[in-house]
Amino acid sequence: MSDLVSDHVDAPESVDPTGPRLRLMAVHAHPDDESSKGAATMARYVAEGVEVLVVTCTGGERGDILNPAMDRPEVKADIGKVREQEMARARAILGVQQRWLGFVDSGFPEGDPLPPLPEGCFALEPLERAAEPLVAAVREFRPHVMLTYDENGGYPHPDHIKCHEVSVEAFEAAGDPDRYPGTGEPWQPLKLYYHMTFTKDRIVALDAAMKAAGLESPYADWLKRFDDQPPRWEVTTRVPCADHFETRDQALLAHATQIDPNGFWFAVPLDVQREAWPTEDYHLARSLVDTELPEDDLFAGVREKVSL
Repeated sequence: MSDLVSDHVDAPESVDPTGPRLRLMAVHAHPDDESSKGAATMARYVAEGVEVLVVTCTGGERGDILNPAMDRPEVKADIGKVREQEMARARAILGVQQRWLGFVDSGFPEGDPLPPLPEGCFALEPLERAAEPLVAAVREFRPHVMLTYDENGGYPHPDHIKCHEVSVEAFEAAGDPDRYPGTGEPWQPLKLYYHMTFTKDRIVALDAAMKAAGLESPYADWLKRFDDQPPRWEVTTRVPCADHFETRDQALLAHATQIDPNGFWFAVPLDVQREAWPTEDYHLARSLVDTELPEDDLFAGVREKVSL
């Protein structure tokens, strides 16, 4: 095993926190991240009766408009509000609950030399201040399993890296009654996973499947970016969720400022994806329960504990 605010929330009134229902929390940096990483997994577990909460650290206020159809002055003028509305549509499609932590998007610094990050942004928040509302969310929702990014953020966006840091901090601190007083009764999640969405194996498989189908692969340039170094984290867990790829795509499309319906995300037909790579993949970073690797269920080892 490896090393181990906005107050808006769609409240889980029906949840008995001492009862047997499983709970999953996915922590993301911006609205739209939840739909591009792990969305089909969440949709699958929602369909199975699992309580799923997406925690969104920032409002995405500094995100670019990536869909030409949405590149309009009125959208740019109130991008934060527009992205909040997009998130509302996406969470309804996925069937998840959602909470905003209320931090300000840091933007993605570009240039040489890189410009400084803007004052007051999420990435510059001290760790304990940034983690405190997430600890409160963990203690309130009481997840058995948490999802987040690896220490590189999946890609090195400063908000994704900060999201990793606060997620690990919350996982390790929420169960300790001496830490973060005033944020609720202690609760210890049992497993923490990192998303492994864009692995070389997956991209190679999809590229080969497109070529075998006589279709133009969108991955030629992408494959050139992979080097011969082994991945930092191994895939330990592959969750079968191909039946929910269409729901994932509908949630992506709800983020209309970020997702071009004619763009890269939809270049591979769903039937090709389902055949070539029918899972979403994860690395088990922390576990307080016994489990056997590889897994095909984020709740492996947890179900037995919850049903006791």
